[in-house]
Amino acid sequence: MRNCFFDCEFTGLRQDTELISIGLVAPAMVGDSEKTFYAELTDYSPNKIDDWVQTHVISKLVLNKWDVDRDYHPYSNAVTLRGTRIELEKALSHWISRLIIESNCGTVKMWSDCLAYDWVLFCDLMILNNNQSFPAEEILYIPFDICTLFEDRGINPDIDREKFAFGEVYSEMLKNKHNALWDARVILACHNKLMKIEKGISIPNWMK
Repeated sequence: MRNCFFDCEFTGLRQDTELISIGLVAPAMVGDSEKTFYAELTDYSPNKIDDWVQTHVISKLVLNKWDVDRDYHPYSNAVTLRGTRIELEKALSHWISRLIIESNCGTVKMWSDCLAYDWVLFCDLMILNNNQSFPAEEILYIPFDICTLFEDRGINPDIDREKFAFGEVYSEMLKNKHNALWDARVILACHNKLMKIEKGISIPNWMK
């Protein structure tokens, strides 16, 4: 089984929210290198964008129509795509299948920050072309999140992720916050640090 850390950016905290971008990181493991996937959508509804999303999410998008050809490079370790939800689903399905084959892991275990929106959007995306229930066999049906790990270890689950993961230099990194691929990397960094913290140890006050 291989861990995959992902983040979604979307049009707002509402039931009819739409995906704007998604980033995934599968960290390196023995016999295989790190793999990343980053996509920005072209077919979300602009009328659902409020001032906060415009300032904190749209401004962090990095691709435009001149950067990325629709014939993306599916065999790259760092897939980047700008396109529609249907194009994204095809590319991401291919990326996950290739990840499983090349790492011989059988199943991918999905990790996010807080799953209330990200997991729903991810599942909704992956059934577009399949006409079948999801997750499929290659993706574990139980998702995981670092919010639960924070709570489990006695740390405030609303803690600043960059500060927790990177310490004193975190303020230099906040300019990247809410870019989906960057946030996926922060989730990975938080996960790795949390896994080293045993339950019941003394936690600094700033973490509580």
